[in-house]
Amino acid sequence: MTTELVHGQNHPLPGTSLEVRVSAGTPVVAAVSLGDGQGRVSGPGAVAHLAAPRLPGIEVPARLAAEQRVTADLAAVPADVDRVHVLLALPPVAGSPSRFGACPAPHLTVSGSDGVPVASFTVTGLSSEAAIVALELYRRQGAWKVRALGQGYAGGLAELLSDQGLGRPEADAVAARVAEAVRPAPAVPSTAPPPVAAPLPPPVPPAASPPAAPAADTVPPTPAPVAGDASGWSMEERLHNQVWGMFEDLARTIAAYRSAVDFAESRLDQELDTILADPRTRVGPAAEAARDQARARQTELVDRARAVLDRDLAQLTAEAEVVEPALPPPYAGWESPVWHGYRVPAEPPMAVRLGDLHLPERPELRIPLLVRLPLERGLWVDGAQDRLRAVDVAVALAARLLASHPAGECAVHVIDPAGSAATALAPFTDSGALREPPATGAAGVAALLARLTERVDLVQMALRADVPFEVPPGVDPARQVLVVNDFPYGFDDRTINQLRYLADEGPQVGVHLILVAAREDAREYGPLLDPLWRSMMRLTPQPDDHLADPWVGHAWTYEPLLAPPGSAVLSQVLRQVAAARRTYDPGRH
Repeated sequence: MTTELVHGQNHPLPGTSLEVRVSAGTPVVAAVSLGDGQGRVSGPGAVAHLAAPRLPGIEVPARLAAEQRVTADLAAVPADVDRVHVLLALPPVAGSPSRFGACPAPHLTVSGSDGVPVASFTVTGLSSEAAIVALELYRRQGAWKVRALGQGYAGGLAELLSDQGLGRPEADAVAARVAEAVRPAPAVPSTAPPPVAAPLPPPVPPAASPPAAPAADTVPPTPAPVAGDASGWSMEERLHNQVWGMFEDLARTIAAYRSAVDFAESRLDQELDTILADPRTRVGPAAEAARDQARARQTELVDRARAVLDRDLAQLTAEAEVVEPALPPPYAGWESPVWHGYRVPAEPPMAVRLGDLHLPERPELRIPLLVRLPLERGLWVDGAQDRLRAVDVAVALAARLLASHPAGECAVHVIDPAGSAATALAPFTDSGALREPPATGAAGVAALLARLTERVDLVQMALRADVPFEVPPGVDPARQVLVVNDFPYGFDDRTINQLRYLADEGPQVGVHLILVAAREDAREYGPLLDPLWRSMMRLTPQPDDHLADPWVGHAWTYEPLLAPPGSAVLSQVLRQVAAARRTYDPGRH
């Protein structure tokens, strides 16, 4: 089973013959540096890159591409090499993003000689970095391990190599060789997805030049959309990348349209000001004609921009109509027929769907909000709008997380201090999907939080000791999802601090929080809970435009995923999950 690594986590390697597959969503340079026990690189000859792709035991692609494969025979690397770093860098070519924050999060998979994936790592949290040390293969007590790093450098490859011990002239020389090798940049294959986070929008042109928006009838027809028409090594990955490509496309085309409209209005204001500033043209038939001409030019620009927008939206709508029916259960809405044919998976998915996103220019065009697993942040379902519906959303999210994992690899716990969520929790309690009844009352809340806090402590100790699989007997190795209702009612200072601890430290060791709360209800605690709210992803039980993308700041309307009224799909799915868990681990039931 593939282990999904988080920043800083390591994993043993099954042998010395390895392949590292990279999926970046945009063309990147893949490189490898060989270092000593401290990771210091001896010289330019210890760096493999597309202009010098081979070193003893190491080979990197001699090309620029969104998908790269690095091969390593660690038994053949020089004896003084104890650390092998896999590097990714953005090429300094026209049209390429200048920072990883404007690209899809790079995803790396390490496979053994048999081709079976061993570990994977998604490099998240990047912003201005132009080069990253993605993975470290390191020798420890005669055996090799892999560690997820994701360390970035805004100064690009030269800054990275300088930090690894090369003198700055040598580092600059290597970066220059790479830059020379990628000019001119090869065309991106048509199957590669567009960058998820391309810089948006383009600069607003000066008043003298209209935005270069081609007329709709001058654009060649686009091919019919196909589900899975994106890069990836599996249909699940291709669909995931395609959905994110649709999200980026919608953000980009809306940004271009709004920029064009803003420019048209700005130019109209400037032309009207010019007319009013000249006493000779301020009044009279000539002035009125000039104003009419200015308004006509504005209308023409807006109409052209709208025609391009309508064309792009029509294409995206057609793509959504093809992609949505092809989505697997973790990516699909509860109304999808795939949930009625649900089977407990053998492997966890790359991501899960938390809801839908749309923009006001075309609200009926919904883009699935896919979030990578394991979750990096807890989920806060804001109960200020509708507390009962907020509980329903939290239950649906917990059911989706549980159903997306293999039997025994995820467990859901519930804290319901006053028992007010009994109706919403019925699919869990009636199906037997919960391993224990919801915790109620002060004693039940304290006992469950103490147990989960202790689990986080023990797993962290094992990771720090570099023995991640050696946890004490009785510690459940499965991922833990904790649903907390009615927060902060029924919580004292100790349990509040434990929740904050779980929200901060839990995701790295497999404990994930879904909190149902209204921030206003926590005012009496002052700033004590502010770090908790900031550390979590806020979701709403009703459609709300509170989510902003990090590139252009669109206010995306989020809509939660709930089962259709009267549907028993949640209960059916959770019964299958409970039955599979009993078969997987009958001694615990």
